Amino acid sequence: MSHEDFPTEHPAVVTCGLPYANGDLHIGHLRTYVGGDIYSRSLRTLGQETTFVSGSDMHGTPVAVNAEKEGVTPEEFALRHHEKYEATFPRFNIEFDNYGHTHDETNTELTQEIVRILESEGYVYEKVIQVAYDPDADQWLPDRFVEGTCPYCGAHARGDECDEGCGRHLEPGEIENPTSVRTGNRAEYREREHKFFAVSDLQEYLQEFIDRLEGTSNAQNQPREWIEGELQDWCITRDMDWGIDYPDGGEEDFVLYVWVDAPIEYIASTKQYTERVGSDTFDWEQAWRTEGDIVHIIGRDIIQHHTVFWPAMLRAAGYVEPRAVMASGFITLNGKGFSTSRNRAVWADEYLDEGFHPDLLRYYLATNGGFQQDVDFSWSKFRERVNSELVGTVGNFLYRSMLFAYRNFEGTPDTDTSEEVESRIEEAVAEFQAGVNDYSVRKSGNAVVRLAQFGNEYIQRNEPWRLTDEDPEAAAQVIRDCVQIAKAIAVLFYPVTPGKMQALWEQLSEDGAVADTGVDDAFEAPADTFSEPEALFEKIEDERVEELNEKLAERVAATASEDESESESDESTADSEESMDDADLEFEAIADDRISFEEFQNLDLRVGEIVAAEGIDGADKLAKLTVDIGVEERQIVAGIKQLHDLESLPGTKAIIVANLEQAELFGVESNGMLLAAGDEADILTTHGDAVPGTKVQ
Repeated sequence: MSHEDFPTEHPAVVTCGLPYANGDLHIGHLRTYVGGDIYSRSLRTLGQETTFVSGSDMHGTPVAVNAEKEGVTPEEFALRHHEKYEATFPRFNIEFDNYGHTHDETNTELTQEIVRILESEGYVYEKVIQVAYDPDADQWLPDRFVEGTCPYCGAHARGDECDEGCGRHLEPGEIENPTSVRTGNRAEYREREHKFFAVSDLQEYLQEFIDRLEGTSNAQNQPREWIEGELQDWCITRDMDWGIDYPDGGEEDFVLYVWVDAPIEYIASTKQYTERVGSDTFDWEQAWRTEGDIVHIIGRDIIQHHTVFWPAMLRAAGYVEPRAVMASGFITLNGKGFSTSRNRAVWADEYLDEGFHPDLLRYYLATNGGFQQDVDFSWSKFRERVNSELVGTVGNFLYRSMLFAYRNFEGTPDTDTSEEVESRIEEAVAEFQAGVNDYSVRKSGNAVVRLAQFGNEYIQRNEPWRLTDEDPEAAAQVIRDCVQIAKAIAVLFYPVTPGKMQALWEQLSEDGAVADTGVDDAFEAPADTFSEPEALFEKIEDERVEELNEKLAERVAATASEDESESESDESTADSEESMDDADLEFEAIADDRISFEEFQNLDLRVGEIVAAEGIDGADKLAKLTVDIGVEERQIVAGIKQLHDLESLPGTKAIIVANLEQAELFGVESNGMLLAAGDEADILTTHGDAVPGTKVQ
């Protein structure tokens, strides 16, 4: 591994977090896969030897639970979703070099081999722990077969994660008041011997590793609370029969915890690619065992696994550590979370069935905010970005310049590129390369849009339609420059919009595929002649957006009606795993109980300004804020750690409940409350420039 700027002399592996083979894909799921595809294509455009791999995560208790509900085997259930994902990704121009799954032979063998190495190196030990057990079902209850209360924050939690509270990873036996998902009965704890990976033995290494790690700041900062605190060892076995068997496990009915075999699929998938194309094309062992540049592109909810457990396992087993982790923010829909159970989603198939080109969505997801920021999708915002930027800026420049070139010169005028335009293309290439090395698909994509903006300004400034009669040589120079810009756009915008840029490449009558080009090709002379061009991007009309919004509203309403009918006939529906996933994504009903105006006046709401923000050790979601409320500075604990870039919060205005009773959370005093809206903790602020301490009335 190197920390040199890309391109390097080492082979690069770009991976995406494995989609869990447990449901259909919507456009919110696509953000990391689009980002990974763009990033891997961008590396290749820079000349970096790169492979792009992923696979379906087939194991774990949710698959087993849902397969049991359907009356099919977990393998049958998971393979059905795997095959759907495998077919869906290419439809969005997401082209993995290899897409495997965790239940295949390659991953099984590699996983067991790595676990044997961990054992032989002394990193695995046995320990008797308390494990939840359902006496009625006569079954141990791993992970999501058990629910109860988080021992750290008191919220409702699943067996391996406090997903409704602090977000902390939970080890077997930690959850309080355990209840069996199978029977709904109270579970009991019984002693059971399990295998543990001694992550704590690698704490010093991990502290050094996190300082080296590149990528997004959330992936670099969020893990520090674990790595720099009391690092817990990791139980790597589970009492179930769906998963990869613990190697040489004897009579014990153990499988490996899903987060052991899931990331190893990155290696297995790379190995499968090498087996298909040969080590002369790509050597998986060089990449993973010797000197590869490994880049993981994931959702921010799995940062801990990729920056603590995974590099520790790689280190102990003698593999290359990750060079970078890019962790994306979440996608919301019209300001609210996606809800699969309530059909409030834009499904991947639905998007394509509506006739939209995949590259339009790729552009929206890649450039609408920084990669680690949350992004809201709405059909109105989608239309606005497509119409103003793809149609109005990029498409407008390409069509008008190439059409003028075709009609007046039948292609590219016979002259060299001007120094001004060559210099501007060099600047765009530098911006593109900087975006890649800053792990910002937005920056590299916007570099091309700015180049197209320059092209439009260049045409307007030089008015070639006037020069054709007054100064034909000057007109030829302007159009030659514009065709060169068009070719540079094709090369640099290809990673974001590969389908559309291949169409542009063909309109320019260039040989081969734009996928095979590099940044140097942006400066090569365009073809002498080409045919009359066609517009690459089409405007989306307001009426189309209205139609799409109506369809979404009707579908959500219809699903809500079905849910209401089902809940009347089966009261247990509200307690199903899926509804618990999504219940908090809908608006809550307005409270029937009203308060008086006098009671409201008892609330002392003040404008505050965040002075400092830092995460609280041991708490996944909690942050400690110092807030200036005019008369004094207050320390406030807020559950925003995973939802905001804490480093960017100082200077932010926020509304504070100043007279809330003091409390202590995770040993930290909280003297007030930060007000925020919804699951994404949209911080309430002021429209104007109200000074800290101003009372909200």
